[in-house]
Amino acid sequence: MRVRSLDIYLNDHYAGAVAGVELARRRTSGASSDEEAGLLRELVKAIDEDRRSLREIMASLGVDVSLYKAWAAWIGERLTRLKPNGSVVSVSPLTKLIELESLRLAVEGKASGWRSLLVVARDDSRLDSAAIERLHERAQDQLELLEGLRMHHAAEVLAGANPRSGTDSTDTEP
Repeated sequence: MRVRSLDIYLNDHYAGAVAGVELARRRTSGASSDEEAGLLRELVKAIDEDRRSLREIMASLGVDVSLYKAWAAWIGERLTRLKPNGSVVSVSPLTKLIELESLRLAVEGKASGWRSLLVVARDDSRLDSAAIERLHERAQDQLELLEGLRMHHAAEVLAGANPRSGTDSTDTEP
């Protein structure tokens, strides 16, 4: 059986959604404040709903979920937690920033996927353009939230860095 490009594309996005949900959950557990935790819990809920929406779209198109890709994404997200972060026992502030950046990139990829599906929907009546447009708008809202959180953490984590040398501004060596 010939696998269509759309099948592969949707399964790649589904795998990304699986990893994105896990990363968002992890970020929630390491939130810096109750307010941030609340925002991130809502984000996890929305990202998981988007994952389910994608699965429904795949089903409407007769695309089976590639379980090996979904499992590989889940495992891959777990493996990224093993990276050195400057802190042996706890999550470093830099890890929080990198995770927010990664999550923002994942949501940007999701938004791009929705835009691509809108192109497909022009010629495929099985796709609901209005529903996909709403998913895209929700992704844009998620990007705005993540950018605000990312900038807040960037200011906290990187504020003492000298932008030219990449070292702490208290260092005396060039």
